[in-house]
Amino acid sequence: MDPLPFPTELLATLSSKLTEEEAPFLPYLERELRLEWLNPDSSSLGNTHFEMNHHDLFKRRRLRSPPGPVTIGLHPMLVDDEVLLRHTLVHELLHAAGLLEHTERHTKLADEIAPPPTLSSSPVLRSLREDAISASGEKYWICASCGYEWERRTMRKPARCLKCAALM
Repeated sequence: MDPLPFPTELLATLSSKLTEEEAPFLPYLERELRLEWLNPDSSSLGNTHFEMNHHDLFKRRRLRSPPGPVTIGLHPMLVDDEVLLRHTLVHELLHAAGLLEHTERHTKLADEIAPPPTLSSSPVLRSLREDAISASGEKYWICASCGYEWERRTMRKPARCLKCAALM
């Protein structure tokens, strides 16, 4: 598998959108960041790994000290979905920069810098949905009111029956 290119352009974009207070590790990523592919068996699309414990990491964040080596791993299935790859990489870069928790600001920035793909445009998301549906064992939705049965294509149970419109 080809190595991931260093995200210089994305780091510049993050620099223009983040304050030093919310992203204290950003100035250090040019020398501390390493990108790698995760194992194909990984259950995660991406992760960010700091080589220190949680307490030291939060202390360094507070003191605006270097984070030490930071590794972002991305799932190899993302190669087939450039939009989801970019969105996942931005999500992980935000963590690496110092936005360590999943906050509303973290989500808003990731969506603004690299909007996530729609389900219909993402082969990876469609594949993950199909895997989750098949693993659930429920192949059909059945209306308790009229007994109508239809093939399940969604994760979330429909609000109403397709035939009689009764609440599900």
